[in-house]
Amino acid sequence: MEISREWVMPNSKTFRIKPIKNIIEKYSQNKKVIIDPFANESSIKEVLPKNSIYINNDIDEEFDTQYHLEAYDFLKMFDNESVDMVLYDPPYSPRQVSECYKKIERTVTMKDTQASYFSRFKKEIARILKQGGICISCGWNSNGIGKTLGFEIIEIKLLAHGGMHNDTLVTVERKK
Repeated sequence: MEISREWVMPNSKTFRIKPIKNIIEKYSQNKKVIIDPFANESSIKEVLPKNSIYINNDIDEEFDTQYHLEAYDFLKMFDNESVDMVLYDPPYSPRQVSECYKKIERTVTMKDTQASYFSRFKKEIARILKQGGICISCGWNSNGIGKTLGFEIIEIKLLAHGGMHNDTLVTVERKK
């Protein structure tokens, strides 16, 4: 497993951070179907292979994505083992989930801010990702999808933002 650390300026648009773009470009080679359930205003398509199929989603209709569904419903659309790569950049905390929902005038429930909110996404990602498929998870921890769901960590990159900013951790996992 490769572990590295780099200092970068913070950016709420995760995939605009150059080291993260580089990781996505590195692991997307030879990947046909690449999905992004929390795309936001992702600008990642330009680093993906030309022959790949990039399918993105964001619940906020302000963003130019193919789908505007709850991320869980978006993931449920895919057949078992039908995806080569998942870009998993969800809200990093219950507070961020709440902010996203309030922005689009949705009611935030206790279910939306519990740990199970995140674990159900991980189970769906494990279901739809092909054997040998890659999941790149971004967040404030290196949990990724997890060993119990059949994943092995192949790289972790810590992006230190300095000052009072939380670091961003990028966990790259392969489905065994």
